[in-house]
Amino acid sequence: MIFIPKGSTNYIITYLNKSGYDLNIIDKIIIKAKGYPQSGWIDLKATKMTKADFISRLLTSKAALKSLTLIPGETAYYFLQEISQKLKLSFPKLQEAYNKYAYKLDGNILAETYNLPIGMDEDHIVFYLISYTNNKYKEFSNKIFGHYIKKSWYKYVIIASIIQKEAADVTEMSTISSVIQNRLKKRMPLQMDGTLNYGAYSHTKVTSKMIREDTSSYNTYKYADLPDNPVCAVSLDAIKAAIFPSKSQYLYFYRDKSTGKHLFTNTYKEHINNINKLKNVKRVEEKKVFPKKDMPESKKTIKNLWKTVN
Repeated sequence: MIFIPKGSTNYIITYLNKSGYDLNIIDKIIIKAKGYPQSGWIDLKATKMTKADFISRLLTSKAALKSLTLIPGETAYYFLQEISQKLKLSFPKLQEAYNKYAYKLDGNILAETYNLPIGMDEDHIVFYLISYTNNKYKEFSNKIFGHYIKKSWYKYVIIASIIQKEAADVTEMSTISSVIQNRLKKRMPLQMDGTLNYGAYSHTKVTSKMIREDTSSYNTYKYADLPDNPVCAVSLDAIKAAIFPSKSQYLYFYRDKSTGKHLFTNTYKEHINNINKLKNVKRVEEKKVFPKKDMPESKKTIKNLWKTVN
């Protein structure tokens, strides 16, 4: 990968000669006759080549790209940190650009794999990611509703972000969505831990102390409404589930650690029964691993031990 500055062909050749590529007057004539190199970092796809091959690749090679994946459920805070590390860019500048272009605190970048040009500055990278996502959101909304109203769409993104944090997999998403909708209709607090894994707290274990002390709208134990902002980046599957929840009366769910899936219930009594059942199963398993001895072992006195010695 080499860097090609913006400027005339003469300027580029002078720059390459100073960088040790040793291009002569004949090379300059060939380059001018055949085309113009792309500026920025370009990928020549090789480290050794003839001069003729070098000139050919100089004129035809595309931008050098770095592949980065924004995982569904991850926050913009951590994704910007990854971009900073992988592309050797300033995290404060990336955050500043994000604050400038973002509509909400999170959910402005779709969870996807992006091929980002090496050498692009912080402002342009963030602008590209958010513009790309906004165009995708418009496309999805127009297909589903026939129009795109940003404020209304982001309400679905907020719900989708909670689904993304809570669902064990894609098959559970529409059911989790129905629980959210059912609780909102009844003005019940969502009481979902995932909403507190926002921003810099994405990888933080939610504790009772955090639930007591967090006064932000993300604390769905305190407030009977959606957070003001999406919790994280979302996938298209989560957005679909937010828009099309399954029909159910479910108000509660509890994770079965043995399967990783959730058990859904309509009433609090059923919910508590499920919790107790799973706790009892765990206790039984613990007993199997560490069984109690039915018969006490005979005491091994020094005299008894001595008798075993021949």
